[in-house]
Amino acid sequence: MAATLNVTWVLEGASRLGYAARGLVYVGLGVIVLLAATDVTPRAQGAKAMLAAWAGWPLGLALVGIVAVGLLAFAVWRALQAIFDADQHGASPKGVAVRIGQAVSGLIYGGLGFWALELLDAFEDVGEADEEQTARGAAATVLALPYGEILLLLAGAVMLGVGIGNVVQGLAQDFAKRLRCDDRICRWVVPMAKVGYAARGLATLPAGIFLILAGLEARSRDARSWGGALQALEAQPFGSWMLGLVALGLIAFGLFGFVEARFRHIHPSLALAS
Repeated sequence: MAATLNVTWVLEGASRLGYAARGLVYVGLGVIVLLAATDVTPRAQGAKAMLAAWAGWPLGLALVGIVAVGLLAFAVWRALQAIFDADQHGASPKGVAVRIGQAVSGLIYGGLGFWALELLDAFEDVGEADEEQTARGAAATVLALPYGEILLLLAGAVMLGVGIGNVVQGLAQDFAKRLRCDDRICRWVVPMAKVGYAARGLATLPAGIFLILAGLEARSRDARSWGGALQALEAQPFGSWMLGLVALGLIAFGLFGFVEARFRHIHPSLALAS
């Protein structure tokens, strides 16, 4: 019994660290996008370029290490949510869809966490140009496969679906239900969550659109990284204003991650008992 309690305590602590690490990543991304929207920095950047920049700061490797551990812990929590239904979504079509989304989220953040750990061994300056080259190289690899155009179209459609799903979640989700906080705190936290989720969804849409264009035209150069796709948004009419609003929303999403780290209902015991 004591061993189970200890494991539960460790898993809950790890998951809360994970939510905080995810929050820190999105606050950082939002700040970079905001600086790009106001022309303080030349371009928006994705998470890998941001972590690589952090690694160059004094004590930056320590920060990257903490974020890496947090993201890996978050990936473990996502696995418990998806496989063992720690949030009790059930086996209904809606519940299965939510759990699949949690599994994909876990894979993404786990991959980012492992990549961050690699920075601790050998720091490599990863800039925006490298991100674009990586995105186009990946698209070229997919296009070289049988039915590569269709695969790119499907990948773009999935990204669009994720983006739209986040926007819908921001508009419709009752975020207070997942938090253990009083009414005073929830009154200002819930709007922040709604704005954050909607902004994260909007930030995902441009990358999905570029992937679809790459599939339709069978041209890898049409693919864009997450940061590159947002940068393309700035070139549109009123693009700087739109990019700035998305940036503020990403910061709101990151701040909500800190709120979840403190107040979210987390029950690893439900997963361990299943």
